[in-house]
Order: sequence, then structure tokens, then C-alpha cells
Amino acid sequence: MSRPSSEEGVLTVTAAWTAEDLQRIGAAHELQIASMRTDGTLRRWVPIWVVSADGRVYVRTWYRRDTGWFGQVLASHRARIRVPGLEADVAIEDVGEGSPELRADIDGAYRAKYGRHGGTERMVTNEAAAATLRLSPDA
Repeated sequence: MSRPSSEEGVLTVTAAWTAEDLQRIGAAHELQIASMRTDGTLRRWVPIWVVSADGRVYVRTWYRRDTGWFGQVLASHRARIRVPGLEADVAIEDVGEGSPELRADIDGAYRAKYGRHGGTERMVTNEAAAATLRLSPDA
């Protein structure tokens, strides 16, 4: 199933995660992400915390940068992810801090999932929120 969305007057269609995919992603402590080179080969896998909110999947880094995995997926808007039982190509959307409601939902998801782990408070700062990416199945 695809969902239309509009950003700056451009209509894009993103595929929706299945309930089973969301369960697998939600159950994983970390998601592994690999950015894709222009020839389609993968760079190295990088573990990162992952949350879902309102049926969508999000990752953040502690701060925005143009280097490393974060800069690479921002440039290509594509990556591959894996968690136990699922490996998928994804489209990357830079949502940044998003609306106040989206920010609160994602912050809450990080606190609920990782609150007992050190580092959680760094993932809900303004700097981290500005580095929020939405991952959608690549249709």
C-alpha cells in the first residue's frame, strides 16, 4: 500500500510498512543501515537505534553532518536496512525536527524504547531531532 505525501508542492508516493515488518523493526534493539554507492553496492553496516511512530520508521543521529553514513544516505536518499528476519531497501526522507506533534511522538518513542539505556537523553535533544530521518520501504 502506498501513501501519497506532499512536500514543497512535489507529490511523492511512499510504500507503507507491513504490520509484520513494523513488529520486527520495533522488536530489534538496533537496526543496521548501509548506504548505497552509485553503482548499487553497499557500504559497511552501521548499527543505529530505531523507533516507529504512527506506523512509520525513524532513525536519528546525535547531530546533523555531511559525513559518514548520515551524510551518505542524505545524499542518495537510499539505503538498505536489516533487523532479525528482515532486510530491505529503503527510501530516506529527511524530516528534520518535523512538526511539534511529530517531534513529540518520536521523542516519546525513543524514551519508551531506550529510556533504560544510557544516551537516551542525547537522542531527544534539539540537535538530534534536527537529524531525524524517515525510512520507507523502497517501492
